[in-house]
Amino acid sequence: MRAILFVFALFTALSLPAKEIVIRAAHVLDGRGHDLGQVAVVVDGTKIARVESHPAHVDLELGNRTLMPGGIDTHVHIGWHFDKNGRSNDDGTGEDPGEYALFAAEDAYATLMGGITTVQSLGAPIDRTVRAFAVRGHLPLPRILTAVEPIFDSKLSPDELRQSVRKAAAGGADVIKIFASQSIRNGGAPTMSQEQMDALCGEANKLGLRTAVHAHGPDSVRRAVLAGCRSIEHGALIDQPTLDLMAAHGTYFDPNLDLVFRNYFENKSHYLGIGSYTEEGFAAMESAVPKVLNVFKLGLKTKGLKMVFGTDAVAGAHGRNFQELVYRVQKGGQDPMAAIVSATSLAAESLGLGDRIGSIAAGYQADLIALDGDPRRDITVLERVSFVMIGGRVVK
Repeated sequence: MRAILFVFALFTALSLPAKEIVIRAAHVLDGRGHDLGQVAVVVDGTKIARVESHPAHVDLELGNRTLMPGGIDTHVHIGWHFDKNGRSNDDGTGEDPGEYALFAAEDAYATLMGGITTVQSLGAPIDRTVRAFAVRGHLPLPRILTAVEPIFDSKLSPDELRQSVRKAAAGGADVIKIFASQSIRNGGAPTMSQEQMDALCGEANKLGLRTAVHAHGPDSVRRAVLAGCRSIEHGALIDQPTLDLMAAHGTYFDPNLDLVFRNYFENKSHYLGIGSYTEEGFAAMESAVPKVLNVFKLGLKTKGLKMVFGTDAVAGAHGRNFQELVYRVQKGGQDPMAAIVSATSLAAESLGLGDRIGSIAAGYQADLIALDGDPRRDITVLERVSFVMIGGRVVK
């Protein structure tokens, strides 16, 4: 009966002629570390108009659910999918372009239904297509930022690398993705020199673009930080001095520590035999799991370190994004509210969108989700998303 009443209230709210929609829940987490209690969030068009303690009326009563900002995953690969043959496909090889686009849209839809309303895809040209349709607003898709095409060729000179950054910017990139080290499957050794990193991040900063750097070990991370790069992705092999260096420079750290590995292991047959996805590569990933968990635990104790939420979601992981946050709390020992902040306001800040998304406050985009329970008491309720609103539009 309660479920029927909830659905009835939802459709009543959507059919209201009034411009505003008033939503109330037992707990409202603002994304900044506070529980606002049983208040109402007033949505006007695409934005949050205000928060009211004693609303004159309520259009959508969520009962004992928890209302919070939509999740922000700072590292996904939205077009990476399993093709019709069940094989990992990251670039649409062997597929009709339309078919590839629909696979990417399918991934994006699953991500949104899982409670993630904004993603940064790092990246592939198909991201631009999905981003454009997300902006159109006719399909239920998350907000998408993209690197379009990553920069990884370590044979290029500093001048050539600067040109690569300018080309990515001209191609519509929101962020510059840089590979500064090998994959963990190949050992994670550095691939870019300090001069090359200075050229890449220096040019991006000059153009007002953020940088996200794939780097696993101390040398590659240190070079990226000293070059003024914005965020470090992975860092599975780094140590305490490197964490301290990131904290001192205000560099964001996105340690993808669970979902990406677990997804690979669960779907090994879909990946095995493609590129570095060999038995040796899988063994290297298995050995990396405890290492990156240890790095994460050290990071929690590192004063001033800004660790954000990112999953590196690839084929098989889309829509499961919040499982990463569950792991961080249950296995990594992170405080549940701090984990939520890392996936909302702090993640938004890292993307340069801290004044627009990631918080429940007046003037922010109405990107809201409701959970069937309180994640501070049971973090697994992040996997029970019963309501999703993006830009003021209810999509679940």
